[in-house]
Amino acid sequence: MPFDSLGLAPALVQAAARSGFSTPTPIQAAAIPAILQGRDLRGSAQTGSGKTAAFSLPLLQRLTEQREGPRRVRALVLVPTRELAGQVGDTMHDLAQHLPERLKMVTAFGGVSINPQMMSLRGGADIVVATPGRLLDLVEHNALRLDAVAMLVLDEADRLFDLGFAEELGRILELLPKRRQNLFFSATFPPAIQALADGMLRDPAIVDVQGEPGTAPDIVQRVIEVDASRRTQLLRHLLEQHENEWDRVLVFVATQHAAQTVAEKLYRNGIYAVPFHGDIAQGTRSNILSQFKQSRWDVVIATDLAARGIDIAQLPVVVNYDLPRSPTDYIHRIGRTGRAGERGLAISFVSAATEAHFRLIEKRNGLRLPRERVEGFEPTETAPPVVDASGTGGIKGKRPSKKDKLRAAAALAAARGNAPEAND
Repeated sequence: MPFDSLGLAPALVQAAARSGFSTPTPIQAAAIPAILQGRDLRGSAQTGSGKTAAFSLPLLQRLTEQREGPRRVRALVLVPTRELAGQVGDTMHDLAQHLPERLKMVTAFGGVSINPQMMSLRGGADIVVATPGRLLDLVEHNALRLDAVAMLVLDEADRLFDLGFAEELGRILELLPKRRQNLFFSATFPPAIQALADGMLRDPAIVDVQGEPGTAPDIVQRVIEVDASRRTQLLRHLLEQHENEWDRVLVFVATQHAAQTVAEKLYRNGIYAVPFHGDIAQGTRSNILSQFKQSRWDVVIATDLAARGIDIAQLPVVVNYDLPRSPTDYIHRIGRTGRAGERGLAISFVSAATEAHFRLIEKRNGLRLPRERVEGFEPTETAPPVVDASGTGGIKGKRPSKKDKLRAAAALAAARGNAPEAND
């Protein structure tokens, strides 16, 4: 199926081709016609499947067709991280370059001065791509209004609906008109998040290409048993053993301290490793990613900041040094490799203490992976005694607290109160 059969204008068909899309991916083929019809949509597909273009192409076309009057923000794209904001903004800008009518786009995120972003909003904008916190900052500075937004996109919607963003998202929804088109995209929609999302959508098109043959990324998943105290040694051993095969490796850890510590230990042993986390200045983070894409760093040791929206072409390996807190984050992490049809490798270190948590990750994601041991790094630790009687295995974060439930209920109430009455 070619792009021109989806109802896109010739300029956008050509833009898709210039961006490397010869034919639509499954998420694009299913989502683009529905969005062009003005329908709400909830779209789910694996990372690296072309979700950004799936909403960007029809969004650009609808805005071009409906342009009238003074320039006001008519499309708002919300994302959870600064890196994803930059990536989505760049993609939309590239796709819009050759449109017959110029659309003004502004990308806004925290960690950098707000003043240039406020200056760029002078005279209005057609599209704003932003993280929630910085968007609210701009609203409070009277740099933009959201009362003309006709299209709302939540990219990595599951993250935006979770407790970390619920309050900010609720405040943003109150500023939007009720009559709008809602487009929610993510690689994962856990049941609770799906219920919140569906409460905001009106007669939506549901696009889920997760289980379609040929859509899953080609990622080999390995699980290596190792004592927690020997993970850095094992990581170094694997890096040295495969130095001619793994030109770049993304390693996930649980904390900023771990990112610093592991990176320093590797660097002292001749491996070009660098930490990547939220306390690093935005300019430095951008430089690290740029240099990593150019293979100037061998290893990036990152917190889950890098699990969403980091698109690094031909990244061969992802390592879970620490297991992710949630089963859905496991999918987002390993999705940094095996992108755009490339083959990838995901390795998870599992100790006796984290075995129960990894079994939960397997269960929630429909996996059952064999355990491996590396000679010289065979584990000697035993699992700690289970003292939790609730049946959760004592896994931190599985059972929400009373405060968590109240915040989720508040977010749901805010979402329902801002459900659109009709689509444009």
